[in-house]
Amino acid sequence: MNALQGKTGWALLLALAVAFPLVASNSYFHTVMTLAYIYAIATLGLNLITGYTGQLNLAHGGFMAIGAYTLGILTVDHQVPFWTAFALSGVVCMVIGYFVGLVSLRLRGHYFSIFTLCVGYIIYLLIEKWESLTHGTVGLIGIPVPAAIGPLQFDSVLAQYYLVLAFLVLGTWLMHRIVSSLLGRSFLAVRNSEALAEALGVNLMRTKVLSFVLSVGYAGFAGALYAGQVRFLGPDIARTDLTFDMVMAMLVGGTGTLLGPLLGSVLVPWVTQTLQFLQDYRMLVFGPVLILLIIFVPDGIVGSWLKRQARREAAMRRTARQPGTAQAARAASPTAGADHA
Repeated sequence: MNALQGKTGWALLLALAVAFPLVASNSYFHTVMTLAYIYAIATLGLNLITGYTGQLNLAHGGFMAIGAYTLGILTVDHQVPFWTAFALSGVVCMVIGYFVGLVSLRLRGHYFSIFTLCVGYIIYLLIEKWESLTHGTVGLIGIPVPAAIGPLQFDSVLAQYYLVLAFLVLGTWLMHRIVSSLLGRSFLAVRNSEALAEALGVNLMRTKVLSFVLSVGYAGFAGALYAGQVRFLGPDIARTDLTFDMVMAMLVGGTGTLLGPLLGSVLVPWVTQTLQFLQDYRMLVFGPVLILLIIFVPDGIVGSWLKRQARREAAMRRTARQPGTAQAARAASPTAGADHA
């Protein structure tokens, strides 16, 4: 894990992602990894509002569905160019997220989570029942693949893999810029103590709403990429299962970190594919796993490693401040005296 620190580590991860299609030549593996990258983009957004601001949004999958349906409806029913519809998918999610955030973020803790769970279910019902707009249970068929950008065509599985990877790299870089800025520190202050953050001059409501809007914007763009990848949409995309998959990815990787959600979003789909024979009992399997993770590895893989590193560095600093302590202890030791004699 030491090799994954700093720019060198990120460059290594990017090189591995670029080389993955060369190692795994099966197009099925490319498709699974492409979908994992799409979920990683959405999970980065969920991690912003949950890991950095301390608010668990259980409607995140619903906002991803809004982004997907925005692109699908605009391209299929209104023949809007793909990239114009793609941009509008994120904008629509952020606008809706602004108004949802204004209402929901007046609540705190589990009350906020329960409210957003209800919002997610409302989104699912609207998609299923509003047939004149969403085509209901029939779904949207024939969504186009991403349009060409100059000489670059995206009508193959491999081309779409690299397109989604490029968006994941861009999204990760932007998220790094956000969480490393003064705004990101404001998010962390709100997560750690709302009372203290307010005493320091942080506008709580504005900060939380901005975090919510940026978060669902990531979900909207991920949903648009998903629509261009699978080319068919049904109401099931708005079910809460998708949100819980993202929550699991965060818990596995580590909330409040950049690498954690990426790692979790890649691991969870592959584990799901491996355990397809347990699909009917999926929640019975993943439920106890989540409980065990919360009990024994509450900080996730990356979070636990970072805390271990922090403790080790703190111990080294304490030792460095007392250079004579170790020598004095050895001199006072009976064993040391016997050896000397």
